[in-house]
Amino acid sequence: MKAIINGNIITENAVLKNKALIYEEKIIDILDEDKITMDSNGNYFMVTSFNDNYEEHKHKKLEVIDAKGQYVGPGLIDIHIHGSGGRDTMDGEIEALKVISKTIAKNGVTGFLPTTMTMDKEHIYKAFEVIRTTMNSEMDGATVLGCHVEGPFINKKYKGAQNPNHIMRPDFNFIKNYLDIIKIITLAPEKDENHNFLNKVSKYKEIVLSIGHTNATYEEAMKSIESGIGHATHLFNAMTPLNHREPGVVGAVLGSNITCEIIADTIHVHPGVFPMLKAVKGTDKLVLITDSMRAGCMKEGIYDLGGQEVTVKDNSARLKDGTLAGSVLTLNKAVKNFYEHSSIELYEAVNMASLNPAKVIGIHKDKGSLTIGKHSDIIIFDNAFEVSKTIINGRELKL
Repeated sequence: MKAIINGNIITENAVLKNKALIYEEKIIDILDEDKITMDSNGNYFMVTSFNDNYEEHKHKKLEVIDAKGQYVGPGLIDIHIHGSGGRDTMDGEIEALKVISKTIAKNGVTGFLPTTMTMDKEHIYKAFEVIRTTMNSEMDGATVLGCHVEGPFINKKYKGAQNPNHIMRPDFNFIKNYLDIIKIITLAPEKDENHNFLNKVSKYKEIVLSIGHTNATYEEAMKSIESGIGHATHLFNAMTPLNHREPGVVGAVLGSNITCEIIADTIHVHPGVFPMLKAVKGTDKLVLITDSMRAGCMKEGIYDLGGQEVTVKDNSARLKDGTLAGSVLTLNKAVKNFYEHSSIELYEAVNMASLNPAKVIGIHKDKGSLTIGKHSDIIIFDNAFEVSKTIINGRELKL
């Protein structure tokens, strides 16, 4: 049995001091630190039972991690990430996902959805197969939780950095053989004739339909929400904007109860918008993502995204025409940015990158917070949000 002591423990609704986190593969309890003692040989023990159901643990020796006054929080979950560490989901290689997994774990991510993009069918299917192979298997880093399908079911007008040559109308047959791995599908609902695709996919409750890369009007967006859209892909980016006479997709998202992603790098969305979002949506409907491409955690230079050349400079990634091409953001930095530019509690900011994404993809009973019985996905980080330890299912990773 293991314990983390001398840390500020971040739960769903508080930051706890003078507490110890007890765990193995799953979280066992959070108890007062004075319930743990050290003998003359430097060994730690739990000296009193803390739950009638765990009486057998009484007086058991503990393997202890000293957090040294840092924060102890839940592992972060990135539900929209293309790549990092020089590799990309669309490389279609197991090794690529292993590199991404290990790279992002250094920044506190314990689970992620490798995200595909608009390319030819063969590339997309190859990426699907690799995701299926690695999904929920033990990695040297973050766990592959499934797939986010971003494209090809989008609108050319708001394609962003997606390749227009492979954009197509939503087609259920295109994805029907991969329903077991797909967690999120981004689409432009105005391209879905009679909402045939929405109506079919909405029957699969484990799949989240997300509006994005779309030219939909406010009215079209609201109708799509009624038909099953429950999420919005990188709000404000690649969608019709908010106007007082034409509220657009942004107006529909803000005026409805669906969840939405935010790329909080202060480039994709101005930080002045952060407190407005909190006021309108509440922090429980906001999900921090990175939308990182392969240049994440790499040096500035020229990179590839879906077969297109991308220049990374000054913390932004852009196509030759200046279009933003994903990001080089890390998820711990996203939490830091949103927290520092909005008047929210630290646990609320952390929830936006842990509990909230877990809820979106339906894994919150097992992951997303430091709650008794959930998987021991834990991170330790300092006041600058720099991560010193990442623990997945109770196993400390070598960062």
